[in-house]
Amino acid sequence: MNKPMETQPKPTDAPRIGVAMGSGSARGLTLIPYIEAIDELGLKPSVIAGSSIGSFIGAGWAAGMTGAEIREHSIAVLGSMNAIMSRLWSTQMEGLKNIFREGLAVQFDAVRVIEAFSPDELPLEFEGLKIPLYVIATDFNSWHQIVFHAGPLIPAIAGSVAIPSFFRPVKHSDRLLVDGGVVNPLPLDVASTNTDLLIGLDVNGDPSDYDPARTPTAIDVGFGSAQIMMHALIVNTIAAYPPDVYARMPVGGFGAFEYWRVREMLDAADKEKDAFKRQVDVAVEGFIAGKERTA
Repeated sequence: MNKPMETQPKPTDAPRIGVAMGSGSARGLTLIPYIEAIDELGLKPSVIAGSSIGSFIGAGWAAGMTGAEIREHSIAVLGSMNAIMSRLWSTQMEGLKNIFREGLAVQFDAVRVIEAFSPDELPLEFEGLKIPLYVIATDFNSWHQIVFHAGPLIPAIAGSVAIPSFFRPVKHSDRLLVDGGVVNPLPLDVASTNTDLLIGLDVNGDPSDYDPARTPTAIDVGFGSAQIMMHALIVNTIAAYPPDVYARMPVGGFGAFEYWRVREMLDAADKEKDAFKRQVDVAVEGFIAGKERTA
């Protein structure tokens, strides 16, 4: 008989868990109930690896915030269009002046946006985190994956979330950085380092998310094309680093930049929490049973 899902494993029995948190723009907000599920099981990751918004949400978790606290903060800063716009406005005063020089193609400064939306718990340096965090970004000049694990935290996250065209590339550590999802939208390879159980949280979506009767906008086509490329990368990563627990977030119907729909996204993911908890519980029990057999 399985033990209740809320029972915490003994510290000596608990596996070292690596969690890969994927990229998916606003849809990454659906990651939060899955963090809550792991919290409710009494588990804590040994490693968190995040790409794009997965790195930002993962940083809050690594800083010691619970999933419930991340939920509360997300609703506070994203729960209305006014809340979002007031914070964006504070980051863009200089950028708004550039409209007269550059037209409507002004891009956001990712560092200032991350600063504006960050919780107070987020430290300035990786070394201030309570759980090891690996942030994935893309070096625009070399076309290579860059993994940040030490030094300034905010610029690394900003580089990881810097969606091409929407954000200006981020200059950090002598590199020009863009969105980590360009090279590694679900960093299972990084999260698997020195861990016993690997959890993959995929927020990229799939073709069923789109209504075939709807005429896609230019933004839909651009983001959808990126999703297709990221899907191919994720399939290859899963084949090379198969996770013990894999969950695809319920992102159908949510736009890439519809952050103000945070409550709806949380509600959608809440419906999947129990099934995910069962998956994790079975994986943990399997690890403990295997350990006992070889003892």
